[in-house]
Amino acid sequence: MAEGHDLCGHLTAAGHELRQRVYFEDTDFSGLVYHARYLHFFERGRSDYLRLLGVHHNELAADGLAFAVKTMALDFKRPARIDDILTIVTEPGEIGGARIRLRQAIARGETILVTAAVEVALVNAGGKPQRLPLAVRAALEAQSQPRGDGRSVSI
Repeated sequence: MAEGHDLCGHLTAAGHELRQRVYFEDTDFSGLVYHARYLHFFERGRSDYLRLLGVHHNELAADGLAFAVKTMALDFKRPARIDDILTIVTEPGEIGGARIRLRQAIARGETILVTAAVEVALVNAGGKPQRLPLAVRAALEAQSQPRGDGRSVSI
C-alpha cells in the first residue's frame, strides 16, 4: 500500500470516495458548515482522486502545469454540522483535450448534502490551457468507462 493511502480515500467502480470529519474550523457561529468550506472538501476529493489514479500535483508542477477550476456549479440541499462524518464522492465525466468535467457530492450517510458540477483545465504557468498528458488521459478514461446502464452509481 502506498504511503498515506488510507488518508486518500479509495477508488470505486464509479470514481472515488473520501471520508472527512467536520471540525470546528469548518463551521460558522451556528455550528453549521460555512458554505465556502464545501469548496475545500470538494478540492480534497478531486486531489485525492487524481493521486490514487497516479496523477500527482507535484509532478505536474515540476513540468510547469497545474489544474485550475474553470467552472463550478453547487447545489446546497442540506447543511452539514460539526462532528459529522462526510463522504466526498468524485466521478469522472467528459474528458476533453485540456479539460475534465467531474461530478461531485458530499453526503452524510445516505443523505446527499451538496452536489457540484466541476470543470477543471490543465494550464501552464502562464495560465494557458495545455493538452492532458497521455498518462493522465489514460488513467481518467479507464475510470470513465460506462457502468452497465451508463448512469452515475453514487451521485
